This record gives sequence, structure tokens and C-alpha cells, in this order.
Amino acid sequence: MGLILGPFNQPLYLPLGPSPRDNLIGANLLGNQFPDGISFPVLACYYPNGRTVTCPIWQLQAYIFPFWNYPRGYEVFYSTSGLEKIGIVIGSVAASAILLGRSFCGWLCPFGLYQDVLTRIRKATRFKHFRFSAKTNTALSQSRYIIIAVFLILSVIFASYSIFGTELIPGTRQGGPEGTESGIVSNINEPFCLVCPMRPLCILLEMAAGSMKWSYIQHIIYGPAWITGFYITSINLIVLLAVTLAAFAFRRFWCRICPMGALTGLFSSFTPFKQIALTKLEKNQEKCTRCGVCKRVCPTEATDVFDKKGGDVTESRCILCARCVEICPYEDALSIKFAGKTVMRSRNWLEQQKTATASNA
Repeated sequence: MGLILGPFNQPLYLPLGPSPRDNLIGANLLGNQFPDGISFPVLACYYPNGRTVTCPIWQLQAYIFPFWNYPRGYEVFYSTSGLEKIGIVIGSVAASAILLGRSFCGWLCPFGLYQDVLTRIRKATRFKHFRFSAKTNTALSQSRYIIIAVFLILSVIFASYSIFGTELIPGTRQGGPEGTESGIVSNINEPFCLVCPMRPLCILLEMAAGSMKWSYIQHIIYGPAWITGFYITSINLIVLLAVTLAAFAFRRFWCRICPMGALTGLFSSFTPFKQIALTKLEKNQEKCTRCGVCKRVCPTEATDVFDKKGGDVTESRCILCARCVEICPYEDALSIKFAGKTVMRSRNWLEQQKTATASNA
């Protein structure tokens, strides 16, 4: 997602590479209503990959500014209002979260894979991982919602003229692609994307794989590296480097502050969505001995699986990776359930090992 399904196979983008941007899945399914692609709750960067599977974070920002009630986007046409487009994005994320919770983060997110690769490298080099204190980890978790609030507020400020009829920042009066080429918002119309580490990672990997061409990224018709800022910025690269180092030291560091994960968790781990969520991590209090192994192996250091007495122990930090279920040494103490049906459960692997050892002896 986001690395293989890519954008540029139109005449306008032929210099960029062979990625298939003509596969407008959203347009094919929804006609002309949502031509930017399906909102999928993973970091699937829009800038190199565009309109197949699209990051909802980009969509939420872009549909506020610069495309609030503006009929034309980046080589697409809109027949819906800003509120309708945002409603579709939030509805898609909510439906996905209710269906599968944050398992998207644990199993499908490309940036999650990148962090897992870093963990493998750390293990191979025999470096010991670090842990945050419970207080720090909670603060990191809460920061996700601050990040969401900041980029949405900035987007609303940029779109103030379109929404409220008052231009708070010069250069934001005109929406659409033309409106982003003047004033202070020349390249910051989607503010979170300026700091998102997935954006440069995705572009660098696609260039390494040959599906994007550096000769276009460093386009010099309008001046040296004029268009590079649309794809890669120094801020992005600095954030990617910092997050890479942090994820090497702390398991799944980005997942603790990721706003995409926060949105998915919001619609699966909090009331009233928690009550109707279909995918859950459940704990059998009678079979739990509180050995603490579940808390130690959790890559995001979620604690409800240990702290809560029993029942549904899914929380917003839980990415449903099932590592705790895999490692728990007590039969049926932990389980992953979908619509009330057990999909995976813990097994007494310690007893199985003892039995196997005795048999071999």
C-alpha cells in the first residue's frame, strides 16, 4: 500500500516514471464523487502515489485547503463540497476502524513495516531496545491528538476565506492548485505532510526501485530543484532521520505519536465506537496469572492488557499485532476476536515444550 500502487502513468507525468496513477480506484467505484482514491487508514503517501489508496490525513487537510468547495484538484474534478468530501473520509476511516480496529497499523501500514525492519536490524546487531516510562509513553500517546488538532487548525486558517469569507493569511484567497502557488502557502497547504516521515521514505524507495525518476524530482526548467519541494523537503528528511533513530531504539516509536493511528484508535477504542467495534483483544481474568509478559512484549507499550482485570482490553495504543497473544504462556488467557468469534488465542506453549522435551528424552 502506498509503495506499489502508484500514480504517474498519465502523459503529464511521463517524465516521472511508470507508476500506474491511471488506476483511479476511488473514481472507478464512486464515479466522479471521490476521484482522489479510497481513504485507507495507513500512511500511503499521496505525493508519489496519489489516487489509488490515499492517506486520509492528506485528504482531511487538502479538502479543507486548498480544495474546499473548489471544483478542480490536482488533475481531478470534484462534484462534491468540502464538507461532503471530509464526511466521506471520516466515514471511511470510521467504518474501517469499527471493522478491524488498529490492525491496519499492526499488519498493513508501510511505515509500520519500515519500523519492524529497523527492529530486525537492531536485533541482528544485538543492540538492546529502550523503554519509555509509563508517564512518558502516555504523554506520547496523548500528543497524537495534539498533532491532529494543530494540522486541522492550520488548514482551517489557510481556508478561512473559502469557509468564513475572511482571509487570515495573505495568499489564501484563491483555492485550488493555483491558489497554492502564491503567498505564504506556496508549499505548505497540507501542513502535516511537511513533517510526515512517510513522504520522503516512500519517494526515496520508489526512486530506488525505478518507479520514480530523480531527473524529474530535481526538475530544473523553473530553476534548480524548483519542484523538489513538492516531493521532498529538508524538514521531511530531518524528521525521517530522527524517527528512524528513535524507531531503532524504541520499538514502533512512530506508532505512539502517529495521527493516522490516533484517528483509527478514536473510532475503535473510545465510546461509543468501542462498544460496536468488531475486532477486539480480550482477556480471561481467571486464566491470567499476571506474569506481565504481555506488557513486556508489546511494541507500543500498551498497558491495559496487563492492568485491566479482564474482558475487552483493546486500547488506542494497541495495534492488534497479536504479539501478546502469541507469547502469553497460558491457554486461552488472551484472544483476538472478530464479531465474537475467536480468531487467535494464547496457548500453553511452556507445557508443550516440556512435553516435547520429555518425549525426546
